[in-house]
Amino acid sequence: MAERPVIVVIDDEQQMRRFLKACFDPTEAELLEAENGSEGMRLVAHSNPDVVLLDLGLPDMDGIEVARQLREWTQVPIIVLSARGREKDKIEALDAGADDYLTKPFGVGELQARIRVTLRHVARSKGPNPDPVFESGDLRVDLPKRRVFVAGNEVHLTPIEFKLLSQLIRHAGMVLTHKQLLTEVWGPAYTDETHYLRVYMGQLRHKLEVDAARPKHITTEPGVGYRLLVD
Repeated sequence: MAERPVIVVIDDEQQMRRFLKACFDPTEAELLEAENGSEGMRLVAHSNPDVVLLDLGLPDMDGIEVARQLREWTQVPIIVLSARGREKDKIEALDAGADDYLTKPFGVGELQARIRVTLRHVARSKGPNPDPVFESGDLRVDLPKRRVFVAGNEVHLTPIEFKLLSQLIRHAGMVLTHKQLLTEVWGPAYTDETHYLRVYMGQLRHKLEVDAARPKHITTEPGVGYRLLVD
C-alpha cells in the first residue's frame, strides 16, 4: 500500500464530492472522483485504490450492485456512504461486499476514523505474518494459544465463544452482519438462527466487559450485526 492512500469516491452529488475532498489533506491522501457506477468501476480498475467510498443512490445503477460487481474481481475495502438509514439497506450492502456503512449526514472525524481502521485492517491482512496477538484497551487475545486476558486476568471462553471473538478480531473495527457471523461460526445452514448470536454474544460480553450493559469492546449495530472496537 502506498504511503499516500488512494481513495475513489463514487457519488453523483457534486456537493458531497467537494465535501469529501475537503476532508483530506491532498498531501496525505489522493481522492479520485466518479459520478456514476460504471465510471466508478472503471476508475477502481485503473487506479487500484486503497479504499472506495460508495454512494447507493447512483444514476445508472444501484450502489449495492456496484459493490457486488466489484467483489467479483477485487477485495478493495468499500465504505458505503448513503442517506438510506434502514437496517435492510445496511444489511444488503454489507452482504453484497461492503466493509462498512455510514449514514449521511456523518461527521468528518468519524469518516476519517473509519478509513484509518480500514487501512490498518488491509495492512494487517497483507502482511506476511499477521500479528498473532490482538490488543485493544484492557483486552488481549493470543490467537495461536487461544488465550484471552482482560486487565491482565485470564478469561476462559468456550470453543464457540472463542471462534466468535476470533471472527470479530479478524475484522476488527468493521461491522460484521448477523449472516456473516452465523455463516463463519456455525455454518451456512444457520444463517437465520440469530438467537444463537444473541445468546453467545451476551455470554462473551459478560466475560470481556466491565459492564456488559455498556460494552466498550463489542458494540451492537442495531438490526445489522456487531463491531469489535479498536484503540
